[in-house]
Amino acid sequence: MIHLFRRKHSFKSFTVNPIQFLSNKSFASPKPSQNPQFRVKPYSTSKFPEYEMPTVTWGVVQGRKEKLVSRVIISDYLKSIGIIPDELEEVELPSTVDVMRERVEFLQKIGLTIDDINEYPLMLGCSVRKNIIPVLGYLEKVGIQRSKMGEFVKKYPQVLHASVVVELVPVVRFLRGLDVEKQDIGYVLMKYPDLLGFKLEGTMSTSVAYLVSIGVNPRDIGPMVTQYPYFLGMRVGTMIKPLVEYLVSLGLPKKVLARMFEKRAYVIGYDLEEMVKPNVDCLVSFGVQKGALASVIGQYPQILGLPLKAKLSTQQYFFNLKVKIDPEGFARVIERMPQVISLGQNVIMKPVEFLLGRGLSVEDVAKMVVKCPQLVALQVGLMKNSFYFFKSEMGRPLKELVEFPEYFTYGLESRIKPRYQRLQHKGIRSSLSWFLNCSDQRFEERLYADYVETEIEGLSFVMGGKLDLPGNQMVSDEEDESDDEILYRRTVSL
Repeated sequence: MIHLFRRKHSFKSFTVNPIQFLSNKSFASPKPSQNPQFRVKPYSTSKFPEYEMPTVTWGVVQGRKEKLVSRVIISDYLKSIGIIPDELEEVELPSTVDVMRERVEFLQKIGLTIDDINEYPLMLGCSVRKNIIPVLGYLEKVGIQRSKMGEFVKKYPQVLHASVVVELVPVVRFLRGLDVEKQDIGYVLMKYPDLLGFKLEGTMSTSVAYLVSIGVNPRDIGPMVTQYPYFLGMRVGTMIKPLVEYLVSLGLPKKVLARMFEKRAYVIGYDLEEMVKPNVDCLVSFGVQKGALASVIGQYPQILGLPLKAKLSTQQYFFNLKVKIDPEGFARVIERMPQVISLGQNVIMKPVEFLLGRGLSVEDVAKMVVKCPQLVALQVGLMKNSFYFFKSEMGRPLKELVEFPEYFTYGLESRIKPRYQRLQHKGIRSSLSWFLNCSDQRFEERLYADYVETEIEGLSFVMGGKLDLPGNQMVSDEEDESDDEILYRRTVSL
């Protein structure tokens, strides 16, 4: 008992008011060099020179009364510089104004304004030494540019509360495991900083697993994340799966959807109720046949996310006024080449004016465009070369172009000339479609056959995909393809 009493008495004799402790120079903390026992390895700032440690870091140990007084003083300081401290009532604040001032100045130094801090004042509860500097240092290490650090924190200020080891590192490793390139990590996080707040076993894992289950190649997940990381935060049951099921109901096979998502991951983000369904209804209202919807979407997935009604109205009026194509013909144009709704009117008119200038009537040009809308996306220079060969070398009447306008979409040097010259050598006279609209193998079979087979009435030339015409092969080397295979091929060609 005596020893305990003496120990307690001895402890009381050294009890000092914390404020007096700091103000009394004789009780100042020893420098590391003066007392090896308290030597602390300094935080290296050579790599991040502007992320210098604050001169005041911890403050003092306070009692309840002193804490209340300090909170009032700090609140008054924050109000004086324009920060509203209302949300900080439940947050542990530093014990002195100097520490809070260091925090505010540090945040301003990385690019945040007072208004930015007011958007998320809880960041003022983060210690510069323990929270902010380690987080910013790691973000810079994984690729966030220092000049954009303020913008990043502004987008996702909650990151300042995160533990580098427990929360940030696992997310980055998860992204690398999805085959996101190391140099793209910073880009992905800058685009969608909220990823750093997701749990690995939650939404991110389930969205990836579902996409793979419908046919998306696992090796394409990484490029998809780089292009559109937001799908990692989308719930499968309420967002991704309903969109997939709706598109399947329109006739798009899951295999086609998988290829579509691999090439254009942002389609996953189209809102089903607000965007996709209204646009599909809009296509139908403009005369697109329901049976053609799958083909339209497969050729041009972006059509689901455009302000479609306005675009269709504008283009329909333009085609009717300038090209003399009625609304029904315009619907056929959309079915065969939906990209036309995004073409500029000056682009469309150049091929049209070229054809009109070669002696074709307005009615004939309208028929040609309805049958082969790709005409309006062609370069006039290439059309001139093909037309010159048609008139000077082949010497055929213009009506053959009206019947087979797809002639202009073939490469002159790669297909038209060599095939025509072989026909001449064999002494065969045939339609343009007979020797152009077939694979190389089929052309050889036709060339060495004992007769010229008749063409089946009712079949029409269809071409989807890119607009970098001419020169694209018009049909697959596989002559007998199912509708799904054709749609799949045309989607992949995107």
